[in-house]
Amino acid sequence: MKRVLFLLGHLNDLDIEWMINNGNKVELETGDRLIRKGETIESLFIVLSGQLSIIEGASQKNIALIGNGEIVGEMSFLESRPPSVSVIATQATSVYSISRELMNSRLANNLEFKANFYYAISLFLSNRLRKTTNQLGYGNPEEEDLIDENILDGVAQAGSRFGKILQKFSEV
Repeated sequence: MKRVLFLLGHLNDLDIEWMINNGNKVELETGDRLIRKGETIESLFIVLSGQLSIIEGASQKNIALIGNGEIVGEMSFLESRPPSVSVIATQATSVYSISRELMNSRLANNLEFKANFYYAISLFLSNRLRKTTNQLGYGNPEEEDLIDENILDGVAQAGSRFGKILQKFSEV
C-alpha cells in the first residue's frame, strides 16, 4: 500500500482533485489482462482493490503479486516503451486509470505538478529497486520497509488522499 503514498504524498490537493476528476475506474475479473507484454499502454493505473499478478512472457511465470495502493504501468509511462511483462487479475480487481494524454497535458502545463509527480515516481521506483535487490539476497532486508523521514511528513495526508480516491470510485 505504501507505494501510492509516495505519489499522493507529494502532490497537492488540487492535483489530487484533478486526478479524481480526470481518471476512471476499471473493473477486472479473474484472468483479465490489464497489461499485455509488448503492447503499448495508454494509461497509468493505481490498484484500488483486488490483486494483480505480474507475469513473464510465454512461460507465464509469476514474478510478483500486487494489491491495493500499488502503481502499475509507471515504467511504460516514463519511457514511452511497451511493457516488458504482462499484468493479469488474480481475483476481481478495481483499478484507477488515467490516460497518458491527460497526464502529459497536465505535466506540460503545470510545472509544480510535473516536479512533484516525477519526484514521487523516482522515490517509488527507488523503493521498488531496493526491495528487489533485497529479495535477490543483496542489501539489508531489515531496511526493506523503511521510509525516509523526509517522506513520512506526507504519509498521513497521502493516506487520506487515497481514501478520497477510493470513496470517489466506490460510488461509480
